[in-house]
Amino acid sequence: MWKLPPSPVTAQPYWHGCRFAMRNDLSSSDKAARVRGMFSRIAPRYDLMNRLMTAGQDVRWRKEIIRLARLQPGARVLDLGAGTGDIAREALRQQPECLSVAADFTLEMMLAGQPRNLRGLVWCAADALNLPYDEHTFDAVVSGFLLRNVADLPRAIAEQYRVLKPGGRWVALDTTPPPQKSPLTPFIRFHMRRVIPFLGEVITGERDAYVYLPTSSENFLGAKVLARLVEAAGFQQVAFRRYLFGVVAIHQAVKPA
Repeated sequence: MWKLPPSPVTAQPYWHGCRFAMRNDLSSSDKAARVRGMFSRIAPRYDLMNRLMTAGQDVRWRKEIIRLARLQPGARVLDLGAGTGDIAREALRQQPECLSVAADFTLEMMLAGQPRNLRGLVWCAADALNLPYDEHTFDAVVSGFLLRNVADLPRAIAEQYRVLKPGGRWVALDTTPPPQKSPLTPFIRFHMRRVIPFLGEVITGERDAYVYLPTSSENFLGAKVLARLVEAAGFQQVAFRRYLFGVVAIHQAVKPA
């Protein structure tokens, strides 16, 4: 039986197969360093900005992620790029008998989420490109707004595939480029390029971080292309559904049994 660890994020992870990753073990790529620095600065107001940017829809999306993960009692679920742990907490709300691991490489984000800890929630510093877990550790791997931020997307997906048990479920929420032919696209781009950076500057004082958001979203893979990449990694039953006028998608897949 697994025992609950001490609450600080710097506590040694306690189950077999989790090798603790300190700061100097994390990816040193330029993109990784920029992303980690950016999220460390916006951590105190990150959740508030998410609610404002999505008009509260991100809460509904996180619930849907966990619903699609189909967690059973005793399941181990990894929330990768967990930030402040919203998805990991939702896992425990929907399935209180699971063990939910919130993993991120920005310690400031995890510290910002710890005051809202739930029993059964484990925090672990981890790099998405070099996960500190053995193969076939988790029944589900989930993420929210992680994929477009990693320096090597195929490697990140391969790592998630590796640590997932055969038959395990993979669910990921992320942005997609605005639809090209939709009459709403000019309004979507105005919101992303003007409104979001303005809100980011007012709420967090970090305008550049919220300029990065629309830029990275518009330059990210389309949902169909990402689905093909997930399938190429070995996943089956690959599917996605778009939300918020097509600028957000939830992807799901299953590792072959």
